[in-house]
Amino acid sequence: MEREHCLGAAVPARLGADLLAHLDGQESPVEPSTEAVANAVSLALHEDLTPNGDLSAALIPSLIFAEGVLSSRSTGVLAGSACATEAFAQIDPAVEVVWLRNDADRITAGDVIATVQGPLASILTAERTALNFLSRLSGVATTTAQWVEAVAETDVRIWDTRKTTPGHRALERAAVRAGGGWNHRTNLSHWVMLKDNHLIGASVSEAVAASRLLWPGRTVHVECETLEQVRESLEAEADALLLDNMSPESITMCVAAVRDHAEYHGWRPLIEASGGITLDRVATYASIGVDYISTSALTSGASPLDIGLDLDSEQSRDPGSQSGGR
Repeated sequence: MEREHCLGAAVPARLGADLLAHLDGQESPVEPSTEAVANAVSLALHEDLTPNGDLSAALIPSLIFAEGVLSSRSTGVLAGSACATEAFAQIDPAVEVVWLRNDADRITAGDVIATVQGPLASILTAERTALNFLSRLSGVATTTAQWVEAVAETDVRIWDTRKTTPGHRALERAAVRAGGGWNHRTNLSHWVMLKDNHLIGASVSEAVAASRLLWPGRTVHVECETLEQVRESLEAEADALLLDNMSPESITMCVAAVRDHAEYHGWRPLIEASGGITLDRVATYASIGVDYISTSALTSGASPLDIGLDLDSEQSRDPGSQSGGR
């Protein structure tokens, strides 16, 4: 079943059921699945502790407890809290993390985002893994928020790409959502995307027809590098167009061709622009009339957000000890 999904462009795009469900599902929680979190954290801890565990923390008596705070040392958007909690929990369930801020919250330098208390040795063992996830994913969310803010005066949505850290896609996609961005297709099995290498030896029309035959009802997304390819994709009734590495002037002509097609046929494909678009120029591209702008900069170009753990040395104690010098 097809439905029109208006993204604010002059002519609404007609979307297939699979793409429509994907876009409508973007209101999902900004936290990744518990399975993705547990698997990623387990691998990270394995990297940090194989083969002999934490040699330094082993010197600390198990009855020494500590408390402290996770705090931001720069301004950005928080993401990755579930991974940080999981890192401490996998090392020692006795470590308690209480979050004062949530994923997708704006944070500034000096903000306390969580409290941590529990066995000192366990806290120190999990510390770097927890901070790595927090810093990396908050960096993705922060970068995404910058792109989203840059197009805030338009109806364009910012899409991520599949250029993610291997094994961490679910985490980084959640961080993109925390930053206000939207997720592109989940993986290669999500919908058909015909890029230049897929079209070696076949025309756009032939490739779209073959896709319809093999995967009926699936969205067919075609990468276009020229106006002629856009026209051929329109004739083939592709569901979505990726305008790749085009100048604003070229995209303007392509958008005009799509709208002319829509006026005559009563529908148009979704329009995505990508390739060579930088943060300082994204507003220009967004004003042309595309629906989505996708960029790998959300993930591959994100710098970690500076977040640290500060322990109160005076609070470190044996929980069984009593005051009064005993």
